[in-house]
Amino acid sequence: MSKKFLDIKNVGNFISKKEILYFEKEVKNHILNLEKCKGLGSEFTAWNNLPNLFSKKELKDIQKTSNFLSSNSEIVVVIGIGGSYLGAKAVINALSDNFNYLKNKKKNPLILFAGQNLSEDYLFELLGILKEKSFSVVVISKSGTTTEPAIAFRILKKLLEEKYGKNDLKNRIVVITDEKKGALKILSDKENYKKFIIPDDIGGRYSVLTAVGLLPIAIAGFDIEKLLLGAKNMCNLTKSDINFEKNPAAIYAVIRNILYKKGKKIEILVNYNPKLNFLSEWWKQLFGESEGKEKKGIFPANANFTTDLHSLGQYIQDGERTIFETVISVEETKHKLKIPFDIYNIDKLNYLYEKNIDEINKKAEEGTTKAHLDGGVPNIKISIDKIDEYSIGEIIYFFEKSCAISAYILGINPFNQEGVEEYKKNMFKLLGKK
Repeated sequence: MSKKFLDIKNVGNFISKKEILYFEKEVKNHILNLEKCKGLGSEFTAWNNLPNLFSKKELKDIQKTSNFLSSNSEIVVVIGIGGSYLGAKAVINALSDNFNYLKNKKKNPLILFAGQNLSEDYLFELLGILKEKSFSVVVISKSGTTTEPAIAFRILKKLLEEKYGKNDLKNRIVVITDEKKGALKILSDKENYKKFIIPDDIGGRYSVLTAVGLLPIAIAGFDIEKLLLGAKNMCNLTKSDINFEKNPAAIYAVIRNILYKKGKKIEILVNYNPKLNFLSEWWKQLFGESEGKEKKGIFPANANFTTDLHSLGQYIQDGERTIFETVISVEETKHKLKIPFDIYNIDKLNYLYEKNIDEINKKAEEGTTKAHLDGGVPNIKISIDKIDEYSIGEIIYFFEKSCAISAYILGINPFNQEGVEEYKKNMFKLLGKK
């Protein structure tokens, strides 16, 4: 873990220490409620201590299944939407080579995703690729009837039958679903598909550290034990018996809420490494679905710097002052690359000769923070040592815990999402579903 995981010095001009300490007793109670499975939505809080309790038997089974699928598949398609795919995609993108899909040396299958949209072109083009490659499917859904993944599964199952024959489907389909009920549970029992359980007491957007996320991550070739170790470390650093001022999840949750009450209605999660883009997408779902209720909640947005400094940067610097930023800063890069000398120096960059690209990136981060602070934008910094399984496990658990505490401070249930059902009712009616 970074020596200074959470750095709040750049909110000092906007929030006093007294304002933060005011929440100490309340937040300790919220954390205790999570630990004792009390409070709003308490029936969905098993994720809270999951890193300390994860079954070694299930971990072994996940790894065995991963090895089997990897041995007979060039591509594994993960079918799911929301929390059933975002967590896995976030971790896989963060840990993968940026250009793995162009390399032929990859020993693990390429992980592709389906069921996260209703684009006809996306599915048609995916089928075109799968017809030419050996592939398997991991389908994730508690009910098995969620429209987007159910359509994708129906279509890909048909292609599997045509390509391999119905009798071989049990070797190419893995189901992650409810233990007792639902369409996928019934189908997997009937067809003898390999099955993993989505725990009843863990909601979708908190499920990345269950088989929902761990199986796809393992298939992609990454160390899920190390991921869980990172999450375990953060779990133990954010318990109720930890000193309030040293509990990063508690402090982050409190600062967000104080800023919200001061009119900062939008939080932008910023990264300076494109590998973290989908971590931001996962974070947006986590906080958006958990806090956006009862006409309350901070709007979660994300930005990829320095890219978005040339688009959103103007608004962040000079637009309406309803924004604060949380920056994920990575201390070490995996590779080293220096600026070469150019005899003509037409681009006037010889002053950067022999500097590493990351040194320049860090100065861009430093300069941007200063500019935004000068422009009245509060800035929270989260530092990780490097992008690896351990650090990603830490940050996933950190955001999960912070999100639950933050929602409790707002006085809302972090674990339901009734508003999501509204578009479905309209869609079903328009499609003629009885």
